[in-house]
Amino acid sequence: MSISADALRAAALKFPGIYEDFPFGPETSVFKVRAPSSGGDRRVGKVFALGDLGQEVLSISLKCDPLLAAQLRAANPGIIPGYHLNKRHWNTVDCSVVESGMVLDMLEDSYDLVVAGLPRKQQSALEWSARVAKD
Repeated sequence: MSISADALRAAALKFPGIYEDFPFGPETSVFKVRAPSSGGDRRVGKVFALGDLGQEVLSISLKCDPLLAAQLRAANPGIIPGYHLNKRHWNTVDCSVVESGMVLDMLEDSYDLVVAGLPRKQQSALEWSARVAKD
């Protein structure tokens, strides 16, 4: 079963520190994570998902571990290299082809990858623990 744009947006916004931004215009939703800061210091959010949620055929681009990204593309025709993004680190997922559970898993993995790259203090502020497997 495919996921709806509303369900995808709700799933993205449920993670701690997430906000939706529109830096490329009103049609492209960009979901970013930003840890709370102190002392008035404003941190720019890091992108973990983006896509035009108003399209008839819903797709979303998600960050992915490079080795896993290649495996996912090989196993699923609904997953292609990131559209207008670093093809090694991003996949674009056709939500009409890829099962909703898999899309949600990839969304969570994307969030975890981005938060794993933040300083520990910011990870703690998000109440995030290292769920991403480290090599």
